[in-house]
Amino acid sequence: MLLPTLVNPTSAEAVRFGDLVITHADLAGSARATAAALAGRTRVAVWATPTPHTCLAVVGALAAGVPVVPLNPKVGERELAHILGDSAPELVLAEPDADLPPALAHLPRLHVDPAARGSGDLPAEPDPESPAFIVYTSGTTGPPKGVLMPRRAITSNLDALAAAWEWTAADKVVHGLPLFHVHGLILGVLGPLRLGGAVWHLGRFSSASLGEALAAGATVVFGVPTMYHRLAADCEASPSLAAVVGRARLLVSGSAALPATDHERITAATGQRVVERYGMTETLMNCGVRASGDRRAGTVGPPIDGVEVRVVDETGASVVDGEIGEIEVHGPNLFLGYLNRPDATTAALRDGWFRTGDMAIRDPDGYLRIVGRRATDLIKSGGYKIGAGEIENALMEHPGVAEVAVTGEPDEDLGERIVAWVVAEGEPPAASDLADHVARLLAPHKRPRVVHFLESLPRNEMGKVTKRALKVP
Repeated sequence: MLLPTLVNPTSAEAVRFGDLVITHADLAGSARATAAALAGRTRVAVWATPTPHTCLAVVGALAAGVPVVPLNPKVGERELAHILGDSAPELVLAEPDADLPPALAHLPRLHVDPAARGSGDLPAEPDPESPAFIVYTSGTTGPPKGVLMPRRAITSNLDALAAAWEWTAADKVVHGLPLFHVHGLILGVLGPLRLGGAVWHLGRFSSASLGEALAAGATVVFGVPTMYHRLAADCEASPSLAAVVGRARLLVSGSAALPATDHERITAATGQRVVERYGMTETLMNCGVRASGDRRAGTVGPPIDGVEVRVVDETGASVVDGEIGEIEVHGPNLFLGYLNRPDATTAALRDGWFRTGDMAIRDPDGYLRIVGRRATDLIKSGGYKIGAGEIENALMEHPGVAEVAVTGEPDEDLGERIVAWVVAEGEPPAASDLADHVARLLAPHKRPRVVHFLESLPRNEMGKVTKRALKVP
């Protein structure tokens, strides 16, 4: 069962947002009420704001056996239209005062009331192979693809992480991650709830609010490198913050590589060594440094229990330890496929192994070191994976853009920042105008942070832009 604590709930704390505390008994009552309201539905969307309403909506839908499409509340109009057209949800769950965009106006709306309670038996647990979520992820080209994530993948993966991190019902996980994607929602909410523990959500990350939560009893921190970069600086400036962070049982970083410099800064300030893990939307978590293992900076540890990982060359043959190859993954953590995209599903698999596109080196003890992407068009910024192609397509719709290429470049805070290389149509537009244009069509975190104007883009004899040749004029 995905959430066994719903059957025999206790009065222990389950979810905390600020002063609002929801117990496991409260959560079970809420789930019964939401499940009853969703009876007969086959797919629902959740307007996934960083609020308790999102947690209650998702738990209720999962209890009802209804697949959830989490919607980023900052999503651009074009992405939202694509997601709704592709997934066809029958209903949208949202907090009562949420201002939903016009694209959702045609859907019936169910307001999530934290005080609502239901009674009676929960619906029967669905087949483990049935989808729990359809999470949209951007590739390097084309519109986002809907990842069909089965209940089997979630339960097996969370249990494997619990073993790796010695994670129990006694832990209180604190984070400020978005609730529309795998890291914040599946790991950061369903993980604690499955174990009978608690999640404390900060609403919005800050080092000060994190410190307050740790001082109040939180034990485990989930974050992305951008957050840890800021936390490192704040701990260096505040011995009291450094002391309380140092008392945490575990600091976990994911969604992108944490720079070795930030590892060392946090360790120097707090005595803590951050644990890294590696996963993808299609696979959930593949590898993780163990709580009691070697917390080696620059690595994501060995595969977690039940997951097979191999590092291969272009032909699919395994490379020797110490050589670079592509990571391929096999196990109960894999997705069912991409919604409405059998072609993309077939392309992503090789003999049942998922081809991640991530390049790595395996150490003799099984630890993996991620070294980059197979392609150059995936940008990891602020914990998000962003496809350059969709940003290029959006920029080409601006009347002031004749040609464009988008790349990522290192950024101490974000990991990578998005850079647009633009050949203007007439007078070059303002960089802020281009950024606003992308934010409106896609999402704010996909806007270019830097814009360079060029006379022309470098191309090879086939006419393809050679991004490695792009240079600041």
